[in-house]
Amino acid sequence: MPRARRFTPPMSWLSAFETVARLGSVTGAAREMDLTQGAVSRQVQKLEDAVQVPLFQRDRKRMMLTPQGAAYAEQVRAAVNQIAAATIALQANPLGGALNLAILPAFGAHWLAPRLPEFLQTHPGITLNLGTRTDPFDFTQETFHGAIHFGQDDWPDTEALKLWDEQVVAVMSPDLEVADMESLSHLPRLQLASRPWAWDQWFSAQGLVATGAPAMVLDQFATMAQAAQSGLGVALMPDYLVGKDLQDGRLIAMPGAARVSVGSYYLVWPRAGRDYPALQALRDWLTTLCKET
Repeated sequence: MPRARRFTPPMSWLSAFETVARLGSVTGAAREMDLTQGAVSRQVQKLEDAVQVPLFQRDRKRMMLTPQGAAYAEQVRAAVNQIAAATIALQANPLGGALNLAILPAFGAHWLAPRLPEFLQTHPGITLNLGTRTDPFDFTQETFHGAIHFGQDDWPDTEALKLWDEQVVAVMSPDLEVADMESLSHLPRLQLASRPWAWDQWFSAQGLVATGAPAMVLDQFATMAQAAQSGLGVALMPDYLVGKDLQDGRLIAMPGAARVSVGSYYLVWPRAGRDYPALQALRDWLTTLCKET
């Protein structure tokens, strides 16, 4: 028997262990698994006998994980979730594959979504599922195969494909009177919560020093663009998001200011999942697309 098989307990034991570990109760686990309490207890005991490590401390009706059991439970839970996700994906699309992608709201809506029909037309067997995430997360605790990340190539335990550098432009309502960049110090600044460093980088690139604190912090580009149009202050916006607003005169750019890169977009994925076919297809498509644009 291969070595990996000799050290792989039956799925029923692992499932019972993970459920008891999560609920802290054999009774609750039995109810969730639709088994008797005795059956659940026997499966957990068989697992402990097989690994020869105490996984629980028994305290009357309560099951307390030992330190070794807690560490093992976290790894088993990730594996069980991965198996469940693979099964759901296979049932949903037996001829292709499901691709679960975490996206950033503005990037997803304004840059990625208009281009996705081409990807889906060339890969008709792939079912694409999108979810919004604005911060890095632990892939072992999620069902995502990949994610779009902004900033630097610094997501722990992942590999990455750089897509492109984002260029930001300082924009404001035409009703705000600005003679030159020196006037900016007298105007309220709008800041995106996830990019607290952006204004400092922008000022530095212009050869200026930022003074004072932002007048307003917002959590979405769409809200910040609307605030800028309403005359609430000057906003740093990605150029691909405000091109139409600048063209139509709803916003104007800061006179004499250079466009500045404050970070890049990346496709990231867990190292263990790099060979997943649907992810490979997306990676290849984005590589070609970003070379052409």
